[in-house]
Amino acid sequence: MRTTSPRSVRITHRSSGEVIAEGPLGLWGITPFEGNLYIRRKYLRTSHLRPNWVPGLCIYKFLYVWLDLRLPNGAREPFVGWMYWLPNPLLPFIAFRPAVPRISPALQVEEILG
Repeated sequence: MRTTSPRSVRITHRSSGEVIAEGPLGLWGITPFEGNLYIRRKYLRTSHLRPNWVPGLCIYKFLYVWLDLRLPNGAREPFVGWMYWLPNPLLPFIAFRPAVPRISPALQVEEILG
Protein backbone atom coordinates (compact mmCIF):
# COMPACT_ATOMS: atom_id res chain seq x y z
CA MET A 1 0.00 0.00 0.00
CA ARG A 2 1.43 3.35 -1.02
CA THR A 3 0.80 6.41 1.11
CA THR A 4 1.10 9.98 -0.05
CA SER A 5 2.20 12.67 2.35
CA PRO A 6 0.34 15.97 2.35
CA ARG A 7 1.78 18.57 0.00
CA SER A 8 -0.30 21.56 1.09
CA VAL A 9 -2.39 22.66 4.01
CA ARG A 10 -5.40 24.95 4.46
CA ILE A 11 -6.14 26.51 7.86
CA THR A 12 -9.71 27.74 8.40
CA HIS A 13 -11.53 29.34 11.35
CA ARG A 14 -14.31 26.84 12.11
CA SER A 15 -17.16 29.12 13.12
CA SER A 16 -16.75 31.82 10.45
CA GLY A 17 -15.22 29.87 7.57
CA GLU A 18 -12.45 32.50 7.25
CA VAL A 19 -9.42 30.98 5.52
CA ILE A 20 -6.40 31.96 7.59
CA ALA A 21 -3.68 30.36 5.47
CA GLU A 22 -3.22 28.06 2.52
CA GLY A 23 0.04 26.86 1.04
CA PRO A 24 2.67 24.18 0.69
CA LEU A 25 4.16 22.40 3.66
CA GLY A 26 7.84 22.98 4.17
CA LEU A 27 10.50 25.47 5.14
CA TRP A 28 9.51 27.97 2.41
CA GLY A 29 5.76 27.64 3.00
CA ILE A 30 3.84 26.57 6.08
CA THR A 31 6.40 25.00 8.40
CA PRO A 32 5.32 22.31 10.87
CA PHE A 33 7.38 22.46 14.07
CA GLU A 34 6.55 20.91 17.46
CA GLY A 35 2.88 20.37 16.61
CA ASN A 36 2.40 23.95 15.43
CA LEU A 37 2.24 25.54 11.99
CA TYR A 38 4.42 28.59 11.24
CA ILE A 39 2.96 30.49 8.29
CA ARG A 40 5.10 32.39 5.80
CA ARG A 41 3.40 35.73 5.08
CA LYS A 42 3.08 34.87 1.39
CA TYR A 43 0.61 32.11 2.31
CA LEU A 44 -1.41 34.08 4.85
CA ARG A 45 -4.94 34.49 3.41
CA THR A 46 -6.43 36.84 5.99
CA SER A 47 -5.61 40.33 7.17
CA HIS A 48 -7.61 39.86 10.37
CA LEU A 49 -4.89 38.41 12.64
CA ARG A 50 -3.94 41.15 15.08
CA PRO A 51 -1.53 41.19 18.02
CA ASN A 52 -3.31 41.63 21.35
CA TRP A 53 -0.03 42.71 22.99
CA VAL A 54 -0.11 39.96 25.62
CA PRO A 55 3.51 38.76 25.67
CA GLY A 56 4.73 35.24 26.16
CA LEU A 57 8.10 33.67 26.78
CA CYS A 58 9.39 30.29 25.67
CA ILE A 59 12.59 29.25 27.39
CA TYR A 60 14.35 28.36 24.12
CA LYS A 61 12.34 30.14 21.38
CA PHE A 62 12.25 33.43 23.34
CA LEU A 63 9.70 36.29 23.18
CA TYR A 64 6.35 36.21 21.37
CA VAL A 65 3.01 38.04 21.33
CA TRP A 66 -0.42 36.45 21.08
CA LEU A 67 -2.63 37.02 18.03
CA ASP A 68 -6.41 37.44 17.94
CA LEU A 69 -8.60 36.85 14.89
CA ARG A 70 -10.79 39.96 14.55
CA LEU A 71 -13.42 39.48 11.87
CA PRO A 72 -15.20 42.29 9.96
CA ASN A 73 -18.55 41.40 11.58
CA GLY A 74 -17.12 42.26 15.00
CA ALA A 75 -16.56 38.67 16.11
CA ARG A 76 -13.27 37.97 17.84
CA GLU A 77 -11.39 34.74 18.47
CA PRO A 78 -8.83 35.54 21.19
CA PHE A 79 -5.43 33.84 21.43
CA VAL A 80 -5.85 31.91 18.18
CA GLY A 81 -2.13 32.17 17.36
CA TRP A 82 1.15 33.88 18.19
CA MET A 83 4.21 35.41 16.57
CA TYR A 84 7.83 35.46 17.77
CA TRP A 85 9.09 39.05 17.74
CA LEU A 86 12.36 38.32 19.48
CA PRO A 87 13.14 34.77 18.30
CA ASN A 88 16.05 32.51 18.97
CA PRO A 89 18.52 33.13 16.10
CA LEU A 90 19.07 29.37 15.83
CA LEU A 91 15.43 28.98 14.72
CA PRO A 92 15.09 31.51 11.86
CA PHE A 93 12.09 29.70 10.34
CA ILE A 94 9.85 30.82 13.24
CA ALA A 95 10.91 34.48 13.18
CA PHE A 96 8.11 36.95 12.50
CA ARG A 97 5.79 34.23 11.15
CA PRO A 98 2.25 33.95 12.48
CA ALA A 99 1.81 30.53 14.07
CA VAL A 100 -1.19 28.42 15.06
CA PRO A 101 -1.50 25.06 16.78
CA ARG A 102 -2.11 22.15 14.42
CA ILE A 103 -4.84 20.92 16.78
CA SER A 104 -7.22 23.63 17.98
CA PRO A 105 -10.97 23.65 18.70
CA ALA A 106 -11.24 27.02 16.90
CA LEU A 107 -9.35 26.01 13.75
CA GLN A 108 -9.68 23.36 11.08
CA VAL A 109 -6.49 22.15 9.39
CA GLU A 110 -7.03 20.35 6.08
CA GLU A 111 -4.13 18.49 4.54
CA ILE A 112 -4.24 18.48 0.76
CA LEU A 113 -2.61 15.51 -0.93
CA GLY A 114 -0.77 16.15 -4.14
